[in-house]
Amino acid sequence: MAKIATRYLEIDPWRIIEKGFHPERNQVSESIFSLANEFMGVRGFLEEGFSGKSLQGIYYNGIYEWGEEERASYKGIIGRTHYLVNGLNWLKTRIFIDGKTLDIGQEKIRDFERVLDLRSGTLTRSLTLINDFGEISFTFIRFLSMRHCNRGYQRVIIASDYPAEMEISFGLDFDTKHWGRPGRWQAEFGAGGISVLGRTESTGQFLAAAAEIQSSLPYEIYKTEKEIGARYRFKLQGETVFDRKVSIFADRQGEKREELLLAAEADLQKSPGFSEALVAAKAYWEDFWQRTDVEIEGDPENQQGIRFCIYHLQQTYHGFDPGNNIGAKGLTGEAYSGHAFWDTETYCLPFYLFNNLSAARDLLIFRYRTLPEARKRARELDCEGACYPIATLNGHEACSLWQHASLQLQPSTGVAYGIYHYYRVSKDNEFLKDYGFEMLVEISRFLLSRGQWNREGKFGYYCVMGPDEFQMMVHHNSYTNYLAKRTFLFTLEVRDLLKDNDKYEQIIEKLGIGEDFFRKIKTAAAQMLLLYDPETELFEQHLGYFELPHIDIGSIPVTDFPLYNNWSYDRIYRNDMIKQPDVLMFLFLFASDFPLSVKKANYEFYEPRCIHESSLSPSVHSILAAEIGKKDEALAFFEFATRLDLDDYNRNAEEGLHLTSIAAAWMNIVYGFGGLRSDGACLSLAPQIPAIWKRYAFKINYRGKNIRVEVTKDEVKLSSDDEKPATLLLYGKEIILRDEYRAELRK
Repeated sequence: MAKIATRYLEIDPWRIIEKGFHPERNQVSESIFSLANEFMGVRGFLEEGFSGKSLQGIYYNGIYEWGEEERASYKGIIGRTHYLVNGLNWLKTRIFIDGKTLDIGQEKIRDFERVLDLRSGTLTRSLTLINDFGEISFTFIRFLSMRHCNRGYQRVIIASDYPAEMEISFGLDFDTKHWGRPGRWQAEFGAGGISVLGRTESTGQFLAAAAEIQSSLPYEIYKTEKEIGARYRFKLQGETVFDRKVSIFADRQGEKREELLLAAEADLQKSPGFSEALVAAKAYWEDFWQRTDVEIEGDPENQQGIRFCIYHLQQTYHGFDPGNNIGAKGLTGEAYSGHAFWDTETYCLPFYLFNNLSAARDLLIFRYRTLPEARKRARELDCEGACYPIATLNGHEACSLWQHASLQLQPSTGVAYGIYHYYRVSKDNEFLKDYGFEMLVEISRFLLSRGQWNREGKFGYYCVMGPDEFQMMVHHNSYTNYLAKRTFLFTLEVRDLLKDNDKYEQIIEKLGIGEDFFRKIKTAAAQMLLLYDPETELFEQHLGYFELPHIDIGSIPVTDFPLYNNWSYDRIYRNDMIKQPDVLMFLFLFASDFPLSVKKANYEFYEPRCIHESSLSPSVHSILAAEIGKKDEALAFFEFATRLDLDDYNRNAEEGLHLTSIAAAWMNIVYGFGGLRSDGACLSLAPQIPAIWKRYAFKINYRGKNIRVEVTKDEVKLSSDDEKPATLLLYGKEIILRDEYRAELRK
């Protein structure tokens, strides 16, 4: 892989540490040191302001703006996008010392340190300012409540060794910028105290916030057009502390203008102060890590990396609101406009399936809630049923690139796969009855209407784009065809499962389908065209792929990355270079369907052609490399995945973290080295251990049973905190796990 690490952070098992200020990497640090709690996300920016490069972003899940409306030239191409908008800055702090604004980009400072503590969820930043009169030290601490997700906290500690004239203000500010341009928030203030209500311009959504600053010093309230806050003027010698707490509420429907501000003010009054809330935050994270930690002994870089990934997964989504989804950048930046993609069901869902099953269910319910928009999108594409969008916040298609929005069927088959995977793990029949079956039928209707029959009587898909986005308008992409086939088969399986249930008749009557529909999808599944050669055991990625000109990806200079920025668009499509796993992707998703020899043949053919331009790519390659015995390659890909943002491999961490790649890193250790497979009838494990590791361990919850998997150089130990039996496969052998099971490690 022609990508290299840029390392400037300290290695520590539980903390992310920046020692010394790196102004040229400040925006990268802002992404890495982000905090979130699913409701809101706060980049790790300097709250007192900074004249250098900075993206001072605070985002609120589901609060978005419409883009400018444009007349679409052709049917099926969207005329209006939407995007997650930069919202209320409740951390705004301005500090004046002896009449001069504090801006560490312009000052002489020492002892700068920025620390994200993964065990407490706190971001702490400290520095010492040196001027002609003496020294002043600053410590800034912030965290978000994970249980009461509308609450945020900040502490500012200032100490001076001389009598400094100080002015400090703490604001609630709606005058924020988005994509570097002024935002369009409207603001009005509460009747008393520090409270404000903001309204988005195009969507009419509301954010209400109330704040309280705890200090022994007197203050005055100030207001500007879009900001309200408290201002302190005092002489400082010694130390003083300011604690800020905020309560923020959102109304996505824009219907609760008066109620929302009252709710924020009332919640502020009953919320605990900084110190008490910090104790609760530490307890939350201690409990979380007790259940979810991944331990690696002998590899400190990857130990830090995997914990960083798990931490950000929990911050981004934990089932706070089933109206939320997981954006590709989470709540850490403005790239991808806050949109969720098909990565949610294929890459993110497994973490929640085995750590927070109710949150996994909620992720799928988001897709059920947006089923009306998916139906509308199918009609726009001259199809039936439901076509899920390639990019969305609210269920509407947000991608204006027709080649992605109109040609990629992965979101729809991804939702179907998510339902399939959820059911395989949970056996939740009620979910299938209430939500899953209806979605499966509508997705199958879309796939049936979008597919076509060739002259030999085979069914498949023409003019599509598979997961490899370097090939478009291709015929019979193997991933697309295989996922469609499995969607049809699973829909039939669920039909048989629910057929005797009262709800079944209600659903098919509601959808206006009969047995003829099920006969059609059964025939389409049976006649699906799959480009497989039993002699070579290769799947051709799409019709004609094997005839494409070959390019040696190792010859591409590192300075050419990212390719989208440095190669003309059409140049990317004129060779057999692959952006991310395509054939290998469905071999992973349906691992139980394929023998090891097929996985090995396809890995060895396609891996040398993959440039890993997508952050989703390395983990799937690592998982398959581990399975086929390429242990060194598996470890190399794993490190790329766990430290993708920490070491800024893709040179774009400043735009926000790669949240779905972070989810893939968890899969990487559990599905890769742990050998977990969850697509079959029974959960299976086949652990191995990289040569440089001494030991590793991870935990999963499977059908209510907490299971710990510990692997050493010689042994696999499965243990549980209860004696409730669970049937598993270990190295292909069925075992009944109660409290503990030991086996020799297969090498």
